[in-house]
Amino acid sequence: MEKIIEESKQGESLVLENKPENTKKLFIESYGCAMNFSDSEVVASILSDGGYNTTSVLEEADLVLVNTCSIRDKAEQTIRKRLEKYNAVKRTNPKMKVGVLGCMAERLKSQFLEEEKIVDLVVGPDAYKDLPNLLAEVEEGRDAINVILSKEETYGDISPVRLMSNGITALVSITRGCDNMCTFCVVPFTRGRERSREPQSIMNEIQDLWNNGYKEVTLLGQNVDSYLWYGGGLKKDFVNASEMQKATAVDFDQLLEMVAVGFPKMRIRFSTSNPQDMHESILHVIAKYPNICKHIHLPVQSGSNRILKEMNRLHSREEYMALIDKIRAIVPDASISQDMIAGFPTETEEDHQDTMSLMEYVKYNFGYMYSYSERPGTLAGRKMKDDVEEETKARRLQEIVDLQQKHAWFRSEEFVGKTVEVLVEKVSKKSKDEFSGRNSQSITVVFPKENYKIGDFVNVKITSCTSGTLKGEGVGLSSMN
Repeated sequence: MEKIIEESKQGESLVLENKPENTKKLFIESYGCAMNFSDSEVVASILSDGGYNTTSVLEEADLVLVNTCSIRDKAEQTIRKRLEKYNAVKRTNPKMKVGVLGCMAERLKSQFLEEEKIVDLVVGPDAYKDLPNLLAEVEEGRDAINVILSKEETYGDISPVRLMSNGITALVSITRGCDNMCTFCVVPFTRGRERSREPQSIMNEIQDLWNNGYKEVTLLGQNVDSYLWYGGGLKKDFVNASEMQKATAVDFDQLLEMVAVGFPKMRIRFSTSNPQDMHESILHVIAKYPNICKHIHLPVQSGSNRILKEMNRLHSREEYMALIDKIRAIVPDASISQDMIAGFPTETEEDHQDTMSLMEYVKYNFGYMYSYSERPGTLAGRKMKDDVEEETKARRLQEIVDLQQKHAWFRSEEFVGKTVEVLVEKVSKKSKDEFSGRNSQSITVVFPKENYKIGDFVNVKITSCTSGTLKGEGVGLSSMN
């Protein structure tokens, strides 16, 4: 639940430029957070070198892969339905092979392969390089599985094949895994312990994106603020590093500055942050460089100290509010977004009101809000009774959503009359005569096309708004072009 789930992207199939020498067809579909979509690009790159071109037509595929998410029960149910669909097609095309990748693969490996026999191969998040070997096993008629979690794998040496969507924005993975052990979250068990990627490989990937015309990157990780490169290995083992490793280590504020300085005409975003790891030094870097976007996604999950403790969140309500004050002081134009869970085990009406009062204090620009669903394998799933009535969860969630909507209107109206810089990403869904993009604060802006083009940085004067969209008129190209 820590990662942002973009509903509009769920189930997107990845289609890439074909290589004429490749003879086999791959259909790959992604669910869950941005990390899963990024991983699918890595998988496509590995399989492209293994003779596969991508297709968006399920029926013609030789290999069908679904990159899965275990964060919410809804995601798992959706993936199960998709696997039923794949297997229905497979009955008419027996040569087709079906595989499950990612977090759900690690969690339900034996169930998928042995009990239900609905897939041919199961590949965990750290085993994608083993795909060619696993496919060879499948070709020999054997089930194939690799869900071993690695202490080292970051895929820093794989150049991802990008989605052919807009060619403007891209995800760049900088960390894998997580050490936080929030009781509601399955990520540490499905993606392993936290480790960071070598800085130069990150810079090389961004350089390649810049050379290919990309204008914005999002530095991606389960917990980007705790990025720490000291020569390789797990974050938790840094205490055993040599004096030289400690002296030459690179942490997140240094990496962020390296990218900002190295690519001054490229926009930099990052996600996701954890409150206990967002140090003041990071805020000063954000404030210093205009190409670092002024948006901080800062999951809180609850406004109640008692529930935060039950969740094993490593911050208190008061510490979180102090961090918000610090952000407002150092980066006054920053937008702040949230993740929130309604109805966590033992949550009382008083706990819920603590969440509402915290939201009133922050007045978030936008958020990702869910009712609690028990995830097998998590600490909460093993040790806590899901004891809040579903109707109560639904009511509390609706109250959170309604309050967020009110705050989103308030924050949107603050932009009216101001001029903001927008990176043009696509034609607006509602009008072919308008462009759509985001400002530095990650708010969608729509404005007339005129003579601008996709990929331009345009200064737009905001004339009106809704709770989620700003509307305005272009007043010229920005200095970022």
